[in-house]
Amino acid sequence: MLSPNIETFLGCDSDYESASLVLFGAPFDSTTSYRPGTRFGPSAMRHESFGLETYSPYQDADLTDFAVFDSGDLELCFGDTAMALADIQARTQTILDDGKFPLMLGGEHLVTLGAVRAVAQKWENLHIIHFDAHTDLRDDYLGAKLSHACVLRRCHDLLGDGRIHQFCIRSGEREEFQFAKAHTDLHKFNFDGLQSLTEKLAKDGTPVYFTIDLDCLDPSCLPGTGTPEAGGVDFPALLNAILAVSRTNVVAADVNELSPMLDASGASTALACKVLRELMLALLQK
Repeated sequence: MLSPNIETFLGCDSDYESASLVLFGAPFDSTTSYRPGTRFGPSAMRHESFGLETYSPYQDADLTDFAVFDSGDLELCFGDTAMALADIQARTQTILDDGKFPLMLGGEHLVTLGAVRAVAQKWENLHIIHFDAHTDLRDDYLGAKLSHACVLRRCHDLLGDGRIHQFCIRSGEREEFQFAKAHTDLHKFNFDGLQSLTEKLAKDGTPVYFTIDLDCLDPSCLPGTGTPEAGGVDFPALLNAILAVSRTNVVAADVNELSPMLDASGASTALACKVLRELMLALLQK
């Protein structure tokens, strides 16, 4: 008897009931402000993941040692941003209600808002750890308040001051940096300050939403993203930062802003897959 051909991320083919971590894609890029294509990120990562091993020599752990369910991509309405965010929120809520860990693949960074809306309803004291090249703190972008350029500002609307921690930031309007100085915990250029932050959050048991915009990486490492910014970190630095964050009480996470068609070599997608593998293993081992 033949089985249907269903493509999952490498090693993430457990059934839903037994899985502790649930992967899902949010292929949405309708508010992208520069180069589009992130809607193709989740499917590209699944397809190209088979160039990786399930085993990580960095962590001495293997995806086959854990139960992970890949629920595939949401079918999102590209013509209605609010509807797309509502669908993302609903999927995140379902996973949380079933006592499982939601891990989302973007898509543009605005998809984070849909997931955070669900997670913030469950954990009142939620904090966000945000890796990115960009502040994403505009109040609006060309009049639109729902934009990937505004996603952390909309998250601030939900969480308030002192609960958003931003790292690797190296691009934004002057007003965004001024807003960050007053309202968020922003660290420019690299991961300085992350270790002390994660130690404090871990000690307090603070619930954390972890969002990784892949353009925190230098474009010499990952050119396949819509708004590349020179001066980013390399993979070893990002890996060490992921391991540090995983020691906190991470309750949900996402990886976003891969635009695979902008790097015909496939190297950006391969790197994104490796980031996802290491993130999953770090979270699953905890």
